[in-house]
Amino acid sequence: MTQLEARLLADLAALGIAFDMVEHIAVFTVEESRAIDHNIPGAHTKNLFLKDAAGQFWLVTVPAEMRVDLKALPAAIGAKRVSFGKGEDMERLIGVTPGSVTPLGAIADEGGAVRVVLDVSLAAAQRVNCHPLRNTATLGLSGADLVRALAHWRHGPLVVAVPALD
Repeated sequence: MTQLEARLLADLAALGIAFDMVEHIAVFTVEESRAIDHNIPGAHTKNLFLKDAAGQFWLVTVPAEMRVDLKALPAAIGAKRVSFGKGEDMERLIGVTPGSVTPLGAIADEGGAVRVVLDVSLAAAQRVNCHPLRNTATLGLSGADLVRALAHWRHGPLVVAVPALD
């Protein structure tokens, strides 16, 4: 366990946030995670690490099955045109590698360089599943507690109905 993951788990405990964690093989995509997800109840997530035309980084978390409309997204979140961020920026800013992206990575962004966006359905979910800073486990907690943890790390999420493709 890394120091950052230990800090994550300690922060959740200190905040009184109930969670559970399931260890599993490494999964790098939503498609790969489907084999594991059916054994884990709750909403599963997909995360997009983006950068807008103004240089702002965004971490957008949506339900795993959602196909995000990247053309409509900027208007929904108040951003300029967006593109996918680079892996090295992801590692530097939120402490995770591609395939391990998670809203919990906000714990590493002490400089506040990344704006977190959470789809409204996840904020209201009884259980949201995401990586605990690595792709060999799934951590489940309530949507309300995820919002509370993000706010604790000074990354209170922008909660919106993320636009989806049909």
